[in-house]
Amino acid sequence: MTVEPLVTPDWLAARLDDPALRVVDLRWYLTEPGRGRVEYREAHIPGAIYLDIDTDLSAPKGQGPGRHPLPAPEAFAATASRAGIGAATHVVAYDNAGGAYAARLWWLLRYFGHDRVSLLDGGWPAWQAAGLPVEVGDAPAPPPALFVPHPNRAMVVDAAMVDALRRDPHALVIDVRATERYEGILEPIDPRAGHIPGAVSAPYAGNVGPDGRMRSAEALRERYGALGAGTAKTIVCYCGSGVTAAHSVLALQRAGWQNVVLYEGSWSDWCSDPARPAATGPEPG
Repeated sequence: MTVEPLVTPDWLAARLDDPALRVVDLRWYLTEPGRGRVEYREAHIPGAIYLDIDTDLSAPKGQGPGRHPLPAPEAFAATASRAGIGAATHVVAYDNAGGAYAARLWWLLRYFGHDRVSLLDGGWPAWQAAGLPVEVGDAPAPPPALFVPHPNRAMVVDAAMVDALRRDPHALVIDVRATERYEGILEPIDPRAGHIPGAVSAPYAGNVGPDGRMRSAEALRERYGALGAGTAKTIVCYCGSGVTAAHSVLALQRAGWQNVVLYEGSWSDWCSDPARPAATGPEPG
């Protein structure tokens, strides 16, 4: 049974007592480790558990490409089981950044074979704006569940594949980072600035409207169609370390394109090898 990729605060509020539903808080800050958990304890959606992108949804640095390698199947299975996520569980993930970080869990669950996952459209700000109930402290641990991972490696590409695809006229490589990082004007965390030559810029923030909710399928189709998505056989999304790129994967699929893959290591992996070229400025290069 499939579920909608986006659900509203009212939809979720009406189902908080459903034992088959699991709500996960994924507030996270790139340069402020631990802040998301602090904010969760200050207030969160009732019953929601907290998962941390650094420690729960990534392998330790060095155990894969980039700053946030994909967790090993057994490690992710242990996290999901501890979170009470079983085969029949409908997971609803949220953050306070338009789904940019919650999409990491959305993508990982699907990668490991669990399709019953949605984002709370508008996230924590939309929940608060609706005046819905909140809870403080840590929610009680849910009953553990059995999660059996089935990784789908066809959903990811590595640096060698990206190097080939960036030269392929039938492929589209999308850099979803902020414009100033793409252009090489600013690089707050990785050792080299710029972007993968041939990649186009489409910051993930553009997937979200002024109300903090994801734009309509039509608007997203227009956005990515203008970049060439309609004629691409393969679309690659990358960001700094493979986290926010998942948000653009969701946006592209919402727009109707299913031929979308994620570059796991993203820029943090690409720029780690000085032999790989980097482009700067507003053009793909």
